[in-house]
Amino acid sequence: MAFEKVKRSDNYSEWYNNLVKNADLAEHSAVKGCMVIKPYGYAIWEKMQRQLDDMFKETGHVNAYFPLFVPKSLFEKEEKNAEGFAKECAVVTHYRLKANPDKPGQLMADPDSKLEEELVVRPTSEAIIWNTYKNWIQSYRDLPILINQWANVVRWEMRTRLFLRTAEFLWQEGHTAHASKEEALVETKKMLDVYAEFAENFMAVPVIKGVKTENERFAGADDTYCIEGMMQDGKALQMGTSHFLGQNFAKAFDVKFQSKEGKLEHVWATSWGVSTRLMGALIMAHSDDEGLVLPPKLAPIHVVIVPVYRSDEDLEKIKQAMKPLSAQLKQAGLTVKFDDRDTYKPGFKFAEWELKGVPVRLAVGMRDLESQSVEVSRRDTKEKFVVPMSDLQARILTLMDEIQTNLFDRAAQYRAEKMHVVNTWDEFLVAINEKEGFAFAHWDGSGETEEKIKELTKATIRCIPMDQASETGVCILTGKPSQGRVVFAKAY
Repeated sequence: MAFEKVKRSDNYSEWYNNLVKNADLAEHSAVKGCMVIKPYGYAIWEKMQRQLDDMFKETGHVNAYFPLFVPKSLFEKEEKNAEGFAKECAVVTHYRLKANPDKPGQLMADPDSKLEEELVVRPTSEAIIWNTYKNWIQSYRDLPILINQWANVVRWEMRTRLFLRTAEFLWQEGHTAHASKEEALVETKKMLDVYAEFAENFMAVPVIKGVKTENERFAGADDTYCIEGMMQDGKALQMGTSHFLGQNFAKAFDVKFQSKEGKLEHVWATSWGVSTRLMGALIMAHSDDEGLVLPPKLAPIHVVIVPVYRSDEDLEKIKQAMKPLSAQLKQAGLTVKFDDRDTYKPGFKFAEWELKGVPVRLAVGMRDLESQSVEVSRRDTKEKFVVPMSDLQARILTLMDEIQTNLFDRAAQYRAEKMHVVNTWDEFLVAINEKEGFAFAHWDGSGETEEKIKELTKATIRCIPMDQASETGVCILTGKPSQGRVVFAKAY
């Protein structure tokens, strides 16, 4: 290929950035901190979006859309939420431009168009949505409200990285309203389970489900639940969050309902979301020095057929021979690309499709037609083997399942090797700084200790695992009593 490769083991950050650009997933835009998601990258996001959308709808949710702009007075109503996002907010102050009299050819904000009230470009939509829900909810008969929206949000990040952290990004955000605390908690955990199922069964990334500490909790939430994945450099990536909002937003926006008993009560709420950050997770969890490695369930192209020929007549024979197979695979739900570009040689095409992570590649020449067999290459293991044409469809369908399973198993094995149970401060330092990965350690439960550990090591508490057994011990830093272990890691 016509670009310089960077080895993952030499410089993980540069490897990631190069891979995103070289695989045609995304690039930096003219707007500082924002990205252009290119067609191939967006095709992967669309696959994620469709699958998640189906899963949301299976659990009773419907889609809606709310405004991009939030009046500042509404944004300020829930104080913790407003304070938590204030530093990242973009604000609209004028609605018109005009010619700058002092600088010909340039424009300026028209002073006469200054807004009576400034508008916040949504960093998240709780404020505008709960102001709307106030008009929708009067009685218990109006509940629950189970709404999701696919949207873009703006959080003015200073340090950006394609997909992982950009000033504007795409996401989905669910916002639900309930008549009881119990129902809202069930919803919060149910959606976390949906995220975990998607991460493991479709992205092939094993995750830890847990609860965030108070320091790491979503601004305005009573509790934040999360899924944490481990990338191939041992760092953690928060892949999804589900928030139990209690009655905080209902009280801030005075959203009440009349219960079955005739009492006027505040509504209970949840919100939950994942973003294009999942693209970063997909890249970092599986890919290698040759490029992307995509799980078949999210690959835009499942099979690429590269003809090896000398004449147009040979090409046509190969194309006709492959047509029945392509039709059969498409009927089975797979996408097939027949790469008949005459501007590149087969070797270039092999490297390009390997870079783009296509799970299975077929190389077909005239000798293959004569022998009625085809060379098959699988992207995850780089294995090559010859398959009789009569068995090709069945073998490819089997390969899709094998590749999907192998990617998950490989990621799970890596994570198991990088999970370190530590009991002392010295063991903790070795685990975080030398062994890399996740450290399971006791913590005394205080925010001060959490911040001190972060200051000393740059490791944060990713979550308090939900499925761990109760285990008493002592904090690795203070020696104070602890009721259970938490997951520490350096993170994106």
